[in-house]
Amino acid sequence: MASTLPDPHPAPRPTAAEGGTTATGAPGHTAGVETHGIDPVPDSERRGRPRELFSVWAAANVNYLSLVVGGALVLTGLNLWQALAVIVVGNLFWLLTGLLAVPGPVAGAPSEVVTRALYGVRGNRVNNAVTGWLISVCYFALNLAAAATAAFSLAARTGLPLNTGVKATVVVGIAAVTLAISVYGHAAIVRLYPPITLVLTAVFAVLGVAVLRHTDFGHVPGQHPAGAAPWATALSGVALIASGPLSYTTSADFSRYLPRGTSPRAVAGWTALGGFVPGVLVCGLGACAATAVDMGDPQSSLQRLLPGWFRPVFLLALVLGTIALNALTAYSAGLALQAVGLRIRRSLSVLVDGAVSVSLTLYALLVSDFLDTVGDVLQLTVLLLGPGTAVYATDIVLRRNHYDGPALADETPGGPFWYTGGVNRSGALALAAGVTASALCVDSVYTGPVAAALGGIDLALPAGLVVASGTYALLARRTVRAG
Repeated sequence: MASTLPDPHPAPRPTAAEGGTTATGAPGHTAGVETHGIDPVPDSERRGRPRELFSVWAAANVNYLSLVVGGALVLTGLNLWQALAVIVVGNLFWLLTGLLAVPGPVAGAPSEVVTRALYGVRGNRVNNAVTGWLISVCYFALNLAAAATAAFSLAARTGLPLNTGVKATVVVGIAAVTLAISVYGHAAIVRLYPPITLVLTAVFAVLGVAVLRHTDFGHVPGQHPAGAAPWATALSGVALIASGPLSYTTSADFSRYLPRGTSPRAVAGWTALGGFVPGVLVCGLGACAATAVDMGDPQSSLQRLLPGWFRPVFLLALVLGTIALNALTAYSAGLALQAVGLRIRRSLSVLVDGAVSVSLTLYALLVSDFLDTVGDVLQLTVLLLGPGTAVYATDIVLRRNHYDGPALADETPGGPFWYTGGVNRSGALALAAGVTASALCVDSVYTGPVAAALGGIDLALPAGLVVASGTYALLARRTVRAG
């Protein structure tokens, strides 16, 4: 099967050197909808600096869901200082997200294509269908639900009745704005996210002052865990926080337009920093707020800490932050749908993802319990995303980040990444081993046998990472050297 074709390219416009204008002021990058899908980006269209990645990731991580997750840690029985320690440790997994962004400039390809080196052409289609497309759509739906709850409050302030029709209209409206950014693509994201980061930083700074004024730094939970329970609660909390950075195994999607010679350390560093800083600060605010108000109903409770004039601003910021987050998610989900093997334009694949996500969001808001849904999905994604991240990171280290974009784009049986029957058994077995280890050690929506034997201590995250990485290193070393 031939490689999935990119969107039709318009006639090239004059570059900046020739007196023409471009969307970002960079040569070779035309205005309008991004035309590249999963095809390699040619060197002539590379531009930008790695520091641009900071605002891309920062804007996406100043959001409502991070507040909810931070507050949930205190609700589980941790005191404030334990919760803050868990937040810092969990957000250190942004270092892995930064590492996974490193192949982007070298290959000029998104993560959904780079992972063909790990799993083979056919094996990677399955990987993209599950850990790429399905999980991205679920995250899109959860975040959209979070934004919608804030928008419902804004609608109620105007006197609108919060019936099913109004709620559905709000959800579709937020999704439309989000998908517009995703459809326009990489240039729109790089251009819009710096000002979005500044606006969200200002709003959350005001929120931070209000929250810290009411924070009880000596807060002791009503049901403080005893014995081995604090460790079990802390480990589950780390997995919950880490599920955020681990969900971005697609970070090369946003670094692939950088010039080929861009410093890998700079790419990894700015990506990791862009996620880590807001991740710690916003989750930390959620934990601090949980010592003063009921974070079981965070939106209503937080508004009681704010001056009246600022409450609608805060709600609008929650919606804006989630739009920024979901635009990245939808962008990557669209590439994943192409990488599954569907011959579909990237712009259209994004719209398909949006339609599915809106349907899931309406179900989560109108039928299911939102907070329970958030917890279940975030906990279970660790079973897949932890091992998947470990295999990907190990491959980058083994190959010393040597990836050939055109070779990765070759889907024919004679291609270098066809392996055996289109599957790289080393990657498939390592991923299966890591997922199995995680499943045996998990203690979230169900209790695995290892977790039960340890009294409820959840070791799913470290077990999956270590087993998947170790297995892949042993099995793939010879193949990588030969390549």
